[in-house]
Amino acid sequence: MADYIESLERLAEHFARLQGVGKKSAMRMAYSILDFDNEVVEDFAKALIDAKQKIHECPICGNLTDKDSCFVCNDLMRDKGIICVVEDVKALLSIEKVREFKGVYHVLHGAISPVNGITPDKIRFRELIERVGTEDVSEVIIATNPTPDGEVTAMYISKYLKPLGVRVTRLAYGIPVGSELEYTDEITLGRALDGRRDL
Repeated sequence: MADYIESLERLAEHFARLQGVGKKSAMRMAYSILDFDNEVVEDFAKALIDAKQKIHECPICGNLTDKDSCFVCNDLMRDKGIICVVEDVKALLSIEKVREFKGVYHVLHGAISPVNGITPDKIRFRELIERVGTEDVSEVIIATNPTPDGEVTAMYISKYLKPLGVRVTRLAYGIPVGSELEYTDEITLGRALDGRRDL
């Protein structure tokens, strides 16, 4: 191909690896980089490397942070006795936008999915059980997505937590089954938190 430029194609291939980015969008991004000054490109590259090297999972809850622990776990005003369990960091941030939840979180980094070979040992399930067993927890709110995998995960967690004497609740969804928390508006999420039910 006469107009093939290897370095540009390689750059576009890397952009195409990003979630939700197709080949055409990736190529547009690659061309955009060419319009930047060298200083901007170098800063962009440094930001990528810094993010990859400095950001890690919070050892307490699994949220992402570049500190010893995340902004939620560091907040002394939070009620450590109420843990909201979410599948991923995007769901955590969606709930934070509501500004109504005053407890802490536990990020599973996935959901149990037998079909896809995702068993409880491949998510942060054991860490949750350990937290509830060693900390003074009064309630665990399960806020996994209202999908088949999310429901299986919620029931599995509930089964293991109830014998520990902790209250286990599930968000009351005014959310269509099959949708994800990340795309749910703040009012609906707020109502779901208020109307959570026992499992």
